[in-house]
Amino acid sequence: MEKISDIGLIGLAVMGENLVLNMESKGFHVSVYNRTIQKVENFINGRGKGKKIFGAMSLEELVASLKRPRKVFLMVKAGQAVDDFIERLIPLLEPGDVIIDGGNTHFPDTARRTAYVESKGLLYIGTGVSGGEEGALKGPSMMPGGSPAAWPLVKPIFQGICAKVEDGSPCCDWVGENGAGHFVKMVHNGIEYGDIQLICECYQIMKEYLGMTNHEMHETFAEWNRGDLDSYLIEITRDILAKKDDDGRYVLDYILDTAGQKGTGKWTAVAALDEGVPLTLIAESVFARCLSAQKDERVAASSILKGPEVAKFTGDRNVFLEDLRKALFAAKIVSYAQGYALMRAAAKQYNWNLNYGGIALMWRGGCIIRSVFLGKIKEAFDKNPELANLMLDSFFKTKLADAQQSWRNVIAQAVMNGIPVPTLSAGLEYYDGYRSKRLPANLLQAQRDYFGAHTYERTDKPRGEFFHTNWTGHGGDTVAGTYIA
Repeated sequence: MEKISDIGLIGLAVMGENLVLNMESKGFHVSVYNRTIQKVENFINGRGKGKKIFGAMSLEELVASLKRPRKVFLMVKAGQAVDDFIERLIPLLEPGDVIIDGGNTHFPDTARRTAYVESKGLLYIGTGVSGGEEGALKGPSMMPGGSPAAWPLVKPIFQGICAKVEDGSPCCDWVGENGAGHFVKMVHNGIEYGDIQLICECYQIMKEYLGMTNHEMHETFAEWNRGDLDSYLIEITRDILAKKDDDGRYVLDYILDTAGQKGTGKWTAVAALDEGVPLTLIAESVFARCLSAQKDERVAASSILKGPEVAKFTGDRNVFLEDLRKALFAAKIVSYAQGYALMRAAAKQYNWNLNYGGIALMWRGGCIIRSVFLGKIKEAFDKNPELANLMLDSFFKTKLADAQQSWRNVIAQAVMNGIPVPTLSAGLEYYDGYRSKRLPANLLQAQRDYFGAHTYERTDKPRGEFFHTNWTGHGGDTVAGTYIA
């Protein structure tokens, strides 16, 4: 058959359909296939009717319709389904053709698949796609990695359909080899977990401690969205707080307080443990979702375990709201600092040459964590590409100093009133720990040496020399292997 399409896409769920419509609207011809053929027919005769979209009834027909080098975009459920389609596609493709996985795939799987597909003479890309349904249709943020030779082949399409920032720069660029793209997307999602949980904690403080109505909270978030906190998540929180049912009741007040997750936040926390990076705020945001899911246990415990009653707030509410705004912004800085520290550690581990300022640019538009804040991160890494920690940049250092007393005040009031603030407090604990010249790990090392002969370093000796003390007087001189986190 005639080679008509620039790219083929497999998987016509919400994200797949919208990406196809996005590509078609930018002038690309697209072929589509879905395992359930009825979805292909419904799409071609529905949202895709009259457009430059070809509906394939088989994988063979899909591949036959593509211009060389062929590009096949998988938008299927992460996991075994991706491997299954790769196996089915390999016999149909030719050397130099490209398979693309746009799902929320765990980065080690992408690294494995890149090596496997390349061994068959083909090219592979694993790309993070952020922005949800609206982003897929109007312009997502995209984070591709995998076979470097594949990037020039897909760059015009990817940068054509992605979101653009004010100066027209695309929110998509090459991230790195093998699993780099999906790793960066994973960290993006981890930061998203943190951002969401921080906002939720502010909401609970407003509601329970300040006694604010939904309308008052809506107005506060609307005001916050005009300053440093201007972002997609603050914007949608503003809108959620104002939304009412047909009967005039606020929708939010009738949503059950138990949250789910798709695993990317957990992957981020596990990767941080693997790399020895203290990703405390993001990890707490994952655990907060786990705790929320224990709804029945929490309800039962609420009548058994006692804590302070939430006091009636009697101070100047506007002053406290400004403290809360500053605390949220400061904790947000920590969340991103931790995420970037994890990317830096992974880049060293996997020999990736990550462009940290470029990553911030990719996140400035189209994605869930898009915000004006990201422009400051790009500026920080433009000034110092070797910046060890985002908190050390002059802009963020100044903001943290300005927010510090407010941050402490908010957490103190939450603790005194029994309002859980796991991520706001984890952010402050990380800040205090990172700025501490001395931590009590000397005692920790002494304990480990006492019970396990794990050895320690001394302040009066060069780094890298290890010592053991016979603490009890009857131990031997044999020591265990040294473990450094």
